[in-house]
Amino acid sequence: MFQKGLLMSDVLRAPAETKYAEELDWLESIDDSPKPFSWRLSPKMVRLFILGSERADGLDREIPQKWFGDRSLVERSIVTLASDRGLLLIGDPGTGKSWLAELLSAAISRNSTLVVQGTAGTTEDHIKYAWNVSMVIARGQSRESMIPSPIMTAMETGAIGRFEELTRSTSDVQDALISILSEKYISVPELRNDGVDGGDNIVFAKPGFSIIATANSRDRGVNDLSSALKRRFNFVRIPVVTNRKSEAEIVRFRTEELLRRHAIDLDVPPTLLDILLQSFADLRASAAAAGSDDEKLESALSTAEQIGVLEDAVLHSNFFGESTLTARTLASSLVGSLARRDPEDLAIFNKYLHGVVEPRGKEEGGSWQEFLDGGRDTIATLS
Repeated sequence: MFQKGLLMSDVLRAPAETKYAEELDWLESIDDSPKPFSWRLSPKMVRLFILGSERADGLDREIPQKWFGDRSLVERSIVTLASDRGLLLIGDPGTGKSWLAELLSAAISRNSTLVVQGTAGTTEDHIKYAWNVSMVIARGQSRESMIPSPIMTAMETGAIGRFEELTRSTSDVQDALISILSEKYISVPELRNDGVDGGDNIVFAKPGFSIIATANSRDRGVNDLSSALKRRFNFVRIPVVTNRKSEAEIVRFRTEELLRRHAIDLDVPPTLLDILLQSFADLRASAAAAGSDDEKLESALSTAEQIGVLEDAVLHSNFFGESTLTARTLASSLVGSLARRDPEDLAIFNKYLHGVVEPRGKEEGGSWQEFLDGGRDTIATLS
C-alpha cells in the first residue's frame, strides 16, 4: 500500500489508487450495485472508472477515460476476476497491458503494488515466501520470521496479485503458480502443524484473491506456458491500436499527464501530433512490407514508443528549446529514440526520409519540411 502521509509529489510515479484516490472514494460512496467478494467497487463501477463516464450514466461529475481500447476486453477482464480463474493479458509491447492490470487492481482492491516481475532470475520464493535469516537464527522458523511474497500477501488480504511478463520466468516458477491458482493455498512445510503453531503451515487465499498476469506475444518460445497453467487462466488478447483516433487520444492523454507531472507549460501543436502519428503509420507499413528483419526497425513501433518519442521531444524543448514544440525537435527525438541498431536502423530512417518525407515536404512544406531537416541532421550526427 502507499505509505501513509506520503504525497504524490514525493514520489516519481504514484500508483493508480493514489493518483485517483479522490475519484475512487467518490465512486465507492455512490456505488449501490452488488460487489463480488471483498471488492471495493462493483463490476459496473470498475468499468466506469477505467473507461470513463458517459452522459447516459447520469453522474454528477465526469469520470475521465484512462484506458483506450475495446470495451468488451475490459468487461471480459472484470468478469474473469469475479470468477475463480486468473486473468492473462497478452499482446504486443506497448499495448497497455500493464496499465490495464494496474487500473483493475486499483479499482478492485485499492492496491496495485502487489507485483512480481517475471525475469530469468525470478525464483519460486518470489511468488511464495522467503525467510528473515536473522529472525530464524534467533527464534527459529515461524510465521513472524517468514517474508511473504506479493502473491502471498494478496492471498492473505483477498486482493489482486499481479505477475508481469509471465513468459519471461522459467517453467518451474510458472509451475508454482498452478497450485496457487488451482488449490488457492500455499503450503509451508517448514512450519509445524501439530497445534503448537496453530496450523500455520498453510496459507489460504481469502475471497477476492486473483492474479492478473501479463505476457508479451513477441516472447513466444522464451518460456512457453504449460497446458496445465493455460487452463487456469482466461486469456484476453490486447490488440495493437490501429485506429488513428484512439491512438491520438492515448498519446494526448499521456502527454497531458507528463506536462502536469513536470509542471511544464509548453504548447504541443496538433499538427505535430498528426506528424508523429503519420510517421509511425508510415514506418509500420514499411515494416509490414519488408522482406527481412534487416529491413525493419528494431523498435516495435508501439503506441508506448510514440509516447516516449513525444515525451523526449517535449522535455528537450522545455529545457533547451522554446515554449513551443517544433517539428525539427520531434524528428530528432524520433530518430534518436528508435534507432537502436547502427547502421541498419539509420539506413532505414534515411530511406524513409528520402522516399516518403521529402516528397511530402515538397508538396505540403511547413512542418513536414522542418521535420525532414531535423531528421537528416540527427542521422548525420549519429552516423
